Amino acid sequence: MAEVEILWSKKALSDIEEIITYISKDSPSYARNFALKILESIETIRTFPHIGRIVPEYNDPQLREILFRNYRIVYKSGENRAEIVTIFQGSKLLE
Repeated sequence: MAEVEILWSKKALSDIEEIITYISKDSPSYARNFALKILESIETIRTFPHIGRIVPEYNDPQLREILFRNYRIVYKSGENRAEIVTIFQGSKLLE
């Protein structure tokens, strides 16, 4: 299977920036490590775009999510690309 392009929505970029800023208040080094690890996790979507489970709140086969620690990374899977839609605490429901 060919790799897909990873795109980021403005919301997802804002989400990850807020998460990393929040973490860096306590530990800048942990925030850097977290950023690298979450981006590595997202990179798996490039090779395996259907790796994530279907988001239960929507039951749409194209709207999928992978879990990273206690965060949900929601993305929309297309034919040649995957768009990261949002990243948020796993204890919350997707709006």
